Amino acid sequence: MAKKVLVLGGGFAGLEAAIFLRKADYEVTLVSERDYFYIYPTSIWIPVRKADFGDVTIDLNELARVHGFKFVRDRVKAIRAKEGAVELEHAVLSQFDHLVVAIGASKVKHEGIEHTLSICGEPKQALLMRQKLDELVAKGRGKIAMGFGGNPKDSTGVRGGPAFEMLFNVHDMLKKKGIRQNFELTFFAPMEKPGARLGEQALDMMDVFFKKLDIHKHFGKKILRFEKDGVVFEDESKLESDFTMFIPANAGHPVFQNSDLPLTEAGFVKIDPYCRVEGFENVWAVGDSAAIDGPDWRAKQGHIAEVMARNTANNIKVADTGEGQMQDYLHHLNILCVMDSGDGAAFVYRDDKRGLMIPMPLVGHWLKKAWGLYCKYSKLEKIPRLPGL
Repeated sequence: MAKKVLVLGGGFAGLEAAIFLRKADYEVTLVSERDYFYIYPTSIWIPVRKADFGDVTIDLNELARVHGFKFVRDRVKAIRAKEGAVELEHAVLSQFDHLVVAIGASKVKHEGIEHTLSICGEPKQALLMRQKLDELVAKGRGKIAMGFGGNPKDSTGVRGGPAFEMLFNVHDMLKKKGIRQNFELTFFAPMEKPGARLGEQALDMMDVFFKKLDIHKHFGKKILRFEKDGVVFEDESKLESDFTMFIPANAGHPVFQNSDLPLTEAGFVKIDPYCRVEGFENVWAVGDSAAIDGPDWRAKQGHIAEVMARNTANNIKVADTGEGQMQDYLHHLNILCVMDSGDGAAFVYRDDKRGLMIPMPLVGHWLKKAWGLYCKYSKLEKIPRLPGL
């Protein structure tokens, strides 16, 4: 009889774990409070009307049918790992041999956050952003501020790339409508050098982009609070805004406070290099839920979450059979993205040896579009999956 694995979470990490555990002949149940997988990297086009909501979602029921896992739509309330039980809103699950925690993270709390929208938040916020931008376009003028925050307890949860992409895409949209000159665009962040983890070359190039696109910068001041008409900083100065898009840094998921898993100061689950939760033989954590080690520039991204998930599927099999070799995530750490600007993109890469940012006018945008289609249709097994992708 096949052993059973319970996977909590239907994002990049959870779905990848379920897919590869099924390939390893495990009986898999995946729990997610949403009934769709959301492709966050391409959701940047929803607010600027280059994509519809359905373009960046995949039905989890369909994915379950294609890959042969069981899908349960429910919300996780508590994890009682020592008892071998997970409490959901409508049930308690306890019949499993391994548990994979991939429910993501929460966000650092900011006063007045309700006055902002985030491209990395609840998926439906992308549609609210579209509505807000539509209103400003109809008005014909306005002030738009976009930025991201940090977590002093853990630097890995910063989501800076999508904030850059979102602002560049808004610039491109306004330019194509012929009204860019009527808008003041500002990028803000509390750190002195946002994007520093990408390397000096990337920092210099981003500065060139800001100047070329006439985007104002507001860096190096702690955010005190958000208000309906702007952002207030620690010195009580205010950045006025008709629309504020803000991506808070990740923090530990609140469910972990109702669990017996070992947590870091920031609230993430402690794991070893093989993604096994410290102190447990059959509990694993991947993606944004887990605390990751490595160099100061390390970051949590979708492709790292998928590496961790694939490794975990392998490592569970090794732990059960004693055959094969455990695989760690540490030597896979890098930063990799195609930073879209609406009319092009830049290829960004960072590892221990180098940091690169290579402009890709026009073709870069279509490469990212192609990746979005590849992501969707390869997960549905309608096209072959490329090794390593």
